[in-house]
Amino acid sequence: MTYEDPWYDGLASGWGEADGTGAPAPAVPSARGERSAAAVRARDVYVEVQRSAAFQEVRGRYRRFVVPGVVAFLAWYVGYVVTATTAPALMARPVAGAVNVAMVAGLGQFLTTFLFTWAYARHARLRRDRAALELRWDTQEMTREVRGGAS
Repeated sequence: MTYEDPWYDGLASGWGEADGTGAPAPAVPSARGERSAAAVRARDVYVEVQRSAAFQEVRGRYRRFVVPGVVAFLAWYVGYVVTATTAPALMARPVAGAVNVAMVAGLGQFLTTFLFTWAYARHARLRRDRAALELRWDTQEMTREVRGGAS
């Protein structure tokens, strides 16, 4: 029985399916097998880059923005949920016509989501992207040297 669907990977594990000649397909090599010397040296390049001051600066900039942003957003979300469950009279208070405090706060959730997304993209563009691209370029150059100029 053959499967014509290229996205079907149920038999990709190598569990005895035929390879077209009637013989079982060869086993998939282990991901933890022995690595070539070039692969080990390329891995060392990535470890070296990860330990570099430039990489630590990019990661630090990322963390200094994301951690307070996530904390603020989660506090705002949890505050909304807790207020909605513990103070239903406050949330039902009308603001304008049929619009109440809960609706305004719920729309505020959407607004702050878009605001945080915009702020994250702007921060990444202004504070991290150039440094990250320079790191990527340096890493590629270093791995190219380790592999002997092969691309």
